[in-house]
Amino acid sequence: MAQSDPKLTVAEKAKVAWYVARMAKRGIADDRERGGVVYQGDLERKVDRILDQARQREEAATKKK
Repeated sequence: MAQSDPKLTVAEKAKVAWYVARMAKRGIADDRERGGVVYQGDLERKVDRILDQARQREEAATKKK
């Protein structure tokens, strides 16, 4: 079952944009001598955590209705 993307608040959108920008910066700063492999798992987990919290918030809001 695929989960739909939750609606994000302005603060959540800003955080996700910040983490995506940091991922891009790490990608640009990579020396490419190791085959272009840069560890970004920590930032990906932070984005996933934000999306999970937004899904939980939406579920709680629909249960209250």
